[in-house]
Amino acid sequence: MNRWYVVQTHALAEERAEINLRRQGYRAYLPKYLKKRCHARRIDWLKKPLFPRYLFVELDTGTSPWRAIRSTIGVSRFICQGDQPTAVPEGIIEEIIAREGEDGCVGLAREAMFKKGQVVEIFGGPMSEVAAIVECVDDKDRVTVLMDLLGRQVRVRVPLETVRATA
Repeated sequence: MNRWYVVQTHALAEERAEINLRRQGYRAYLPKYLKKRCHARRIDWLKKPLFPRYLFVELDTGTSPWRAIRSTIGVSRFICQGDQPTAVPEGIIEEIIAREGEDGCVGLAREAMFKKGQVVEIFGGPMSEVAAIVECVDDKDRVTVLMDLLGRQVRVRVPLETVRATA
């Protein structure tokens, strides 16, 4: 029975490993997301691996020569339990694939957590219990909010986990 297994790749070799596994006839899957990069006053959106240094391979360990995957260019090792590869729980990879958009990238739910203009409360750190208005959520798990400090609105970036919606 075919199952999905996790393969660790060499650093920055995810795409190379995926290409070489496909050439060998394996079904390989490298989920990607769009990462925002700001450089020289320009914003670019790059396709980056969702799980850096990891990809997934679908195979039947009982009939497929899975040990040959370890010597594939770009592959570092299988994630194993003992001497057998560890299967990904059923439905996980299918759920990730279902979240892919037309661009082939997995949509992350961070952007949907808070909407621009939504009133939130900061509940951690020195700004605890301060009300703020969401401006945007970035891909580094930070939220830019506007809050009233000393009689004027100030733009502040805070960790995503320190923000909660108010009722």
